[in-house]
Amino acid sequence: MTTTAHILLVEDEVKLARFVELELSSEGYQISVAHDGIAGLTLARESSPDLAILDWMLPGLPGLELCRRLRATGNKLPVILLTAKDEVSDRVAGLDAGADDYVVKPFSIEELLARVRAHLRRTQEPNLDILQFEELTLNRKTREVKRKERAVDLTAKEFDLLEYLLNHPRQVYTRDQILENVWGYDFMGDSNIIEVYVRYLRLKLEANNEKRLIHTVRGVGYVLRE
Repeated sequence: MTTTAHILLVEDEVKLARFVELELSSEGYQISVAHDGIAGLTLARESSPDLAILDWMLPGLPGLELCRRLRATGNKLPVILLTAKDEVSDRVAGLDAGADDYVVKPFSIEELLARVRAHLRRTQEPNLDILQFEELTLNRKTREVKRKERAVDLTAKEFDLLEYLLNHPRQVYTRDQILENVWGYDFMGDSNIIEVYVRYLRLKLEANNEKRLIHTVRGVGYVLRE
């Protein structure tokens, strides 16, 4: 398995921590390890891991409290709790604290790896509503466009044109392709409409003297690229 996912492991049993670290590393994950809750909380805030595996009983700051503090700051990374506690009330407490999953000691490493893969798969699935290129972001659902943090106010057709170009950055589209896909097959107006709307888009996207992203390919059409 090839992955660059970063996993935070917070476990005070040094031998167990080392064993889990080696197994995760052999799967291709990048691992950060802490042996107490305070160090784990610091690492979670500073290294922005993709997933955290927390022991319930930790010196300094229990795993349950560590999870609560992460959630209190809006951190949504998947959290798997490792614990010897197996009562229903313990599971409820863990889930109430914001944990996503629960693995009871002693556990098989295959089960833990499967849980890790499942949670990473869930969080790493692409958001099909968001199109992004360079510092340009388009949200299909809310129809919002941003250049870095600056909101860009577009008309409906300007939005449709930009969305079309963002679907395949660096691909050159002919004027005919743009007319068919943005204006529709039955468009009977002036084909210069594309030039007009590209000009509108450039004015809005480059309002703060940002670099040009929509380029003209002479004799062919347009492309979105660096």
